[in-house]
Amino acid sequence: MTGSSTSPAVGRALDVLLFLAARPGPVPGATLVRELGIPRSSAYHLLAVLTERGFVVHYPDQRRYGLGVAAFEIGSAYLRHDSLEHLGRPLARRLAARTGEIAHLGILHGADTLYLVKERPARQQAPLALVTDVGVRLPASLTANGRSILAHLGAAQIRALLGPALVTRTEHGPATLAQLRSLLAAERRQGYAQEDSMITEGLRSVGACAFDHTGTPVAAFSVTRRIDGAGAPAAEIAELVRTAARLLTRAMSGTAPVDWF
Repeated sequence: MTGSSTSPAVGRALDVLLFLAARPGPVPGATLVRELGIPRSSAYHLLAVLTERGFVVHYPDQRRYGLGVAAFEIGSAYLRHDSLEHLGRPLARRLAARTGEIAHLGILHGADTLYLVKERPARQQAPLALVTDVGVRLPASLTANGRSILAHLGAAQIRALLGPALVTRTEHGPATLAQLRSLLAAERRQGYAQEDSMITEGLRSVGACAFDHTGTPVAAFSVTRRIDGAGAPAAEIAELVRTAARLLTRAMSGTAPVDWF
């Protein structure tokens, strides 16, 4: 524990937030007490205050705690100025121009895909009205953006992030972890993820992820288009998305799996 000598409570609160931020999902309060060495009464008092302020969420049925919306808001404020967005925006803009379709840059935020960048082409034959926008979150198991990242996580991580039951928006998409694992394995082999009508009927997205210097998947590009629309062949779109992910990986001095690019 690295509590402040002038304000131990503030230091402990920050320790709690950093501990939760480093975990793939909610954790029991007892784990916080044990791992951080905080007295039990002090730990639960801190958790109560942080929950009241929105920095922590309490899941009473699981007796677990996770990061709350207030923590996300601070993190997203940082991301708006972070190098990831700075590096990714011109690549997303180029991707939109080359495909003639809407391009996104997104990250994994808990069980969701969080969109950081959205770029439209200068000209689009039939403009799309999408539910996606900067700051919007959608179930990662349904988005090509999110699944391209999930494909490089371990089974335990995915289970902790998503839980046993998956969310669906249409009649399409994986409804169980077993179905998702099968889909992720196929998408990892082909080098990109694709969703058809899982978010919006009639729309298709293709996504590929970028990696940091530790080989961890940290962000993904995706392109969304009409399933029955004209335009470049699907294989060409997929390769352009993969190229954008490759360039972002290189810009971050990242390391991708040998079989990915």
